[in-house]
Formats: sequence, C-alpha cells, structure tokens
Amino acid sequence: MIFIAALFFPGIITRVKSICAGRKGPSLIQPLHDVARLLRKGSVISETTGFVFRMAPAVYLASIIMAIATVPFGDSGALLSFKGDFVFFAYVLALGKFFSIVGALDTGSSFEGMGASRESLYSMLAEPAFFLTMGSLALMTGYSSFSDIFAALHLSGTMSYSLAVIAAGILLVLAMIESSRLPVDDPKTHLELTMIHEVMILDNSGFDLGMIFSAGYLKFAMYGALVANLFLGSLPAGIAIPVFFGVQILCASIIGIVESFMARYRMNHNPQFIFALSSVAMLLVFGVMMLAGKM
Repeated sequence: MIFIAALFFPGIITRVKSICAGRKGPSLIQPLHDVARLLRKGSVISETTGFVFRMAPAVYLASIIMAIATVPFGDSGALLSFKGDFVFFAYVLALGKFFSIVGALDTGSSFEGMGASRESLYSMLAEPAFFLTMGSLALMTGYSSFSDIFAALHLSGTMSYSLAVIAAGILLVLAMIESSRLPVDDPKTHLELTMIHEVMILDNSGFDLGMIFSAGYLKFAMYGALVANLFLGSLPAGIAIPVFFGVQILCASIIGIVESFMARYRMNHNPQFIFALSSVAMLLVFGVMMLAGKM
C-alpha cells in the first residue's frame, strides 16, 4: 500500500501546486514517467569518483525499503517488528543518508561538499523531534514497537485526538525536511548558494538518479503511512484502507499548499525552524504525561 501511495504522492503535490498557481499542470503520473525514463538510461560516472559513489544510490533506496518493512498497518503487524524497532527505523534511514552524503563527498567537489554539510546538519537537528514524538507515543501506550504502539493507540476524547494531530503535524514536517522540500529546501532551485539536496546529486545520472528519485517518493509515502497509523487503530480493513489512502492524499495536498504559499527560509533560519520542531515535540511529551496522570 505504501508503494501504491508512492506512485501518486509526488503527482498530487505537483497538481495541488499547479491549481494554486492557476495552471493545469502535468498529469498525476508524470513523475513516474520521469523515473521510468531515467531507469532506462545508463549512468555517466566521473573518473574522480570511487566505489562509494557507485553504491550510494542503491544503499539509499535499500535503506528506505528496509525502513518501510517496519511500518505496520493499524493493528496488523509490520513485516519486521521487534521491541524498539522505531530506533532501528531512524538509524537505517540515517545509514542511507550517510551513504548519500559520503557519495557526494566522494566526487571531490567542494560544491557538493557544501550541500552534504547542510544535509547532515539538518538531519541531526530533526532527529530529536522524531525520538521525542515516538517516545511520547511509547509512553502513552506502554510499548516500544511500531506495531504494538499503533495497535494499542485508541484515541478517545479531545485530549488524545489533539495529541494525535500534533504528532501528525510533526511527522509531516519531518517528511518535508527529510525529503528536502520547502520551506527548508527547494527541489527546483539551481541557485548555487541555496541548494542543499539537489547539489548533492548533481553528478548522478540515468539509473542512479532514477533510484534516488524513487527513494524520495517512497520516503514521502512512508511518513504518510506513519501519520495514517495514528488514526487507524483497530478499524476493519474495509474502512482502514480508504482512510489510509485518504490520509496520504491529505498529506500530499497539505505539502502542496505549504509549498505554494510559503517562501523558502533564509539559510541561517533553517536550523532555528528545524530545532523548533523539537520544542513542539516536547509539548507532545508533556501532553502525554498529563494524559497518563504522571504530571
């Protein structure tokens, strides 16, 4: 289901941005055509690069697929589930990010090194917000596994729904940060001093670039699945499946609206914006403690 959602997620974002700009825009599956075109091409590899650059796109894609294997569907367990698997989820994604950063450094370009430095900084600043969010959900349910947390997460009352909405907002902003979208990064920019992720993949082409784009689309749908799991609970499959795809469409639409009406932040304001997300996550922790009667 995450793979199916990933087929349309970027197309929905683009279509929403087109509607907001008063344009017709491309079809919903245009990003898939772009990826398919890249996957049919060979990769041009610089002579200055080594084996790390060659393997980085595959490791990046594989890390996201492995992370997806830990994401459950409501009260149905994930393909890979164990205690503390949300820690594994975070650091298997970090492994892929590490290889993409090292792959950029392997080109020997100071330009790509600049983007790699920014990417690593933003990932580091976003990490506390994720762990505070998942830690608060673990405290709320008494479990430390994605499958157990979401299976035991039964929302009832204004307080619990408010906390779920806050957690959904945090995960959605994390998806935008990790996927290098506005207002932190602009995937369409070619202004040298403001490029972050795009500058890291300037030397990738053909099949390798297609894998990187595919990984980015899967990452969007993966975070959308985490948001959906906050509200699925023990719903029967006949209701849970439409809710899952409805939440994915809503997340893609929100991202498209944000990117249409928010300007890109100045580079020195990005760390403040990202680290402020941890402050919002602390509110979630305090709310869970109040709900559990521990505060």
